[in-house]
Amino acid sequence: MVEVYDISGGGLSELANVSTRGLVGTGQNVVIAGFINSGGSGSTQVVVRGLGPTLTQFGVSGALADPVVTLVNQNGNVVETNNNWKDTQQAAISATGQAPPNDQEAAIVATVAPGNYTAILSGNGGRTGIGLVEVYKL
Repeated sequence: MVEVYDISGGGLSELANVSTRGLVGTGQNVVIAGFINSGGSGSTQVVVRGLGPTLTQFGVSGALADPVVTLVNQNGNVVETNNNWKDTQQAAISATGQAPPNDQEAAIVATVAPGNYTAILSGNGGRTGIGLVEVYKL
């Protein structure tokens, strides 16, 4: 678990990315990255990525072969879900410069209102393995 807080109150600090790597299992044993958008009264655009196959080129064995990423808001409602990033939002994801390196990986572009969110990384078809979930503020 990694937590990052800015308690200075100066308003000049800004976190642009958070990521976590872990063993993606089935059921409740998925990898999550929670984040809070405190964008004042405005919304913020984010990219959420779920990587697996790309990790093998960095020496990670047992990488998740087919990641799925799901973005959920503070009310438990699914904002967006994606299996293969080119299946939906391909142009929008490419335009961010944060497109996953592998077509089997997942990504979402979403505009989120202020609030709490959870990015959930799971395996398509119940697959398991080591995966990486990332959230980028655009």
